[in-house]
Amino acid sequence: MGPLRGITIVEISGIGPGPFAGMMLADLGATVIRVERPGGGMFNGVPELDILNRGKQCIVVDLKNPAGVDTVLRLLDDADAIFEGFRPGVIEKLGLGPDVCLTRNARLVFGRMTGWGQEGPMAQRAGHDINYIALSGALHPVGLHGQRPTVPLNLVGDFGGGGLMLALGMVCALLEARQSGKGQVVDAAMVDGSSVLMASLFGAVQAGFWREERGSNMVDSGAHFYDTYETRDGEFMAVGAIEPKFYSQLIAGLGLTEHDLPEQMDMEQWPYMKDRFASIFRTKTQSEWSEVFDDTDACVSPVLSMSRVRDHPHNQSRNAYVELDGVYQPNAAPRFSRTSAVVTASTAKLGEHTRTVLGQAGLSDAEINTLIEAGAVAELES
Repeated sequence: MGPLRGITIVEISGIGPGPFAGMMLADLGATVIRVERPGGGMFNGVPELDILNRGKQCIVVDLKNPAGVDTVLRLLDDADAIFEGFRPGVIEKLGLGPDVCLTRNARLVFGRMTGWGQEGPMAQRAGHDINYIALSGALHPVGLHGQRPTVPLNLVGDFGGGGLMLALGMVCALLEARQSGKGQVVDAAMVDGSSVLMASLFGAVQAGFWREERGSNMVDSGAHFYDTYETRDGEFMAVGAIEPKFYSQLIAGLGLTEHDLPEQMDMEQWPYMKDRFASIFRTKTQSEWSEVFDDTDACVSPVLSMSRVRDHPHNQSRNAYVELDGVYQPNAAPRFSRTSAVVTASTAKLGEHTRTVLGQAGLSDAEINTLIEAGAVAELES
């Protein structure tokens, strides 16, 4: 199942965007072999909660042991790709750099995930999502009018500009390698990826369409018709009625008449209209407002917490969330008409597939036992 079926990818385990890229690739059908360090793992040893590592095979390898490094190199002989998320130069010091790996397997795609990229004056600096999106221009516009920038979780840098860009880059390089027979390095930097996500706004600000003052534009909470409003029960509704025909339905649902209101695009009146909308939304509960705007094109939706999203009828109809081993989680995306992407399994236990994967790579039981005894690899303890 999945469009990447038949592709084998070795993932040198890390945190955040790297595992997310591996999850996407595994959901899409690739065989992802997660190389975990001894004693690794998250969530206090409950692998089922480590959703980013679902659907992958897991082996435990000590990359500080030369025999462990040699073991990974043997896996690469039949692999299509490998990716890692260390600072520049670290994987080379371990003996698994691109030059070594591509010499061994010339068609190998080598993915690299970093915050600042493989070169540049900041390449060796530490950082996190908030730092990368600060430098790319993605953090500055996010926030309410007159207030400081608001941290948009770590979705923009880590997962959008990082993990998704890495997955896209690797799939593109895999397609090219099938034509050329040659692999290459994919340098996915979160500072680059988050900048690309801002492409339309870079055009808008230079056209004079976008003001750099936070909360002053149509889709940054500046407009009364594109914002969130609190309801009587302390929940929220999201409003996104940009187009006039949708705005008319919003106004009608709120019990107002357009003829008695300022023009929708009269920016001077937006603060007044926001206050008016806010007072109206506080008169009903979230459930009541949902009933008002159901079956309309007013572009009004309830703001749901993560614990509630799977109960929404639309999400249920699309099977948007699945449950594996008692853990509910987002289903695979995007969807395909013929080669369906499928969440095949929850996260494997540390070393669960060590013996199986190494056996498939051609190592004998005796060789595997020797590696285990030397501490180069480890298998799941029974």
